[in-house]
Amino acid sequence: MREESVEELGPQERHADLVDELTGVPGVDPPQGGRGFGRTALRYETKIFAMLVRGRLVLKLPADRVDELVTGGDGVHFDANKGTPMKEWLSLDPRSRRDWLPLAQEALTFARSSR
Repeated sequence: MREESVEELGPQERHADLVDELTGVPGVDPPQGGRGFGRTALRYETKIFAMLVRGRLVLKLPADRVDELVTGGDGVHFDANKGTPMKEWLSLDPRSRRDWLPLAQEALTFARSSR
């Protein structure tokens, strides 16, 4: 993890730290890069569980957990430019004070349970 405080890091740096923390966890693959949807995605056995989209951390979590975080003001339901917010996807507000790593670990746990 970097020396700077979380508030000093931009989303790309925070995402890079998250990738560094979770790469090496059994079953987790780092982003593949390239172009298009999912190029920044962390995957568990091919399933996307966390990614950076337009400067926001996007996580796949149980619908009730996403609702809880949205109600608490930490983000919105993710919309992949299809006009329909997704129930199990959270787009974290960049101003949220939540630490990204525990949320990504929750998303990883959810991905593991969705086999």
